[in-house]
Amino acid sequence: MRQDKDEAAAHPHAGHPGIHKPTFGERLRREIAWFDAFIRRWLARLMILSVHALLIVGGCYGIVWALSHKQVYRSVDDIPVRYVGLVLGCVKKIGPYENAFFNARVDAAAKVFQAGKVQFLLVSGDNDRDGQNEPQDMKDALIAKGIPADRIYCDYSGFRTLDSVVRARQIFAQRDMTIISQKFHNERALYMARRLGLPDSVAFNAEDADPQWMFKMYLREIGARVMAVLDVEVLNTKPRELGDKVNIGPKWPPMDQPRKN
Repeated sequence: MRQDKDEAAAHPHAGHPGIHKPTFGERLRREIAWFDAFIRRWLARLMILSVHALLIVGGCYGIVWALSHKQVYRSVDDIPVRYVGLVLGCVKKIGPYENAFFNARVDAAAKVFQAGKVQFLLVSGDNDRDGQNEPQDMKDALIAKGIPADRIYCDYSGFRTLDSVVRARQIFAQRDMTIISQKFHNERALYMARRLGLPDSVAFNAEDADPQWMFKMYLREIGARVMAVLDVEVLNTKPRELGDKVNIGPKWPPMDQPRKN
């Protein structure tokens, strides 16, 4: 009898068929089932977030396109006349190599001016990007193509596309203009112009660069368009610098405004 009690104490669940101790295999299966449910929950959440992100990106891309594509021109014969052409800046060289985007924008600006579609050119960019002065480089290149120096104005504070567009209106007193850059860039800049008080602006497309470069630019453009919509519609982003007004016209000699340190 004593031995039976000792065995019962050593094995408290013995003799109770309703209580089952899980085996290693059963515990492993339970762990796998829990982990599977965990993964499924997070995959579902990730898919929902991904769908929302795609909707936001697609929506922003579509908004920019919808508000701009009808006013973007490829033929200089078709584009309407405007007083000023805004040439959006980029660096002249990438390392030791010439920048195809720069050359194409200069060519397009010269073509628009020589066709009598604009009377003045406003070249806008950063005056200290990678050691290069974008507006001055564009002005020099345009002069080399026969554009009179007194028909070219420089905006040295066009740090971003938004800065260039807003400054064209607030500093250089334009109410419409012809934006000159590549198509992907023109659509975004024209969207900004139409939403920021320049609704009658148009754009002229410069030639694209090699396909390998365009692929990278279109990838970059996805994020740039989302940021453009946020800047305009949500954040109400302002240019980094404004400053004194500059009048563009025959009664006012060109007044370049270097960036103030």
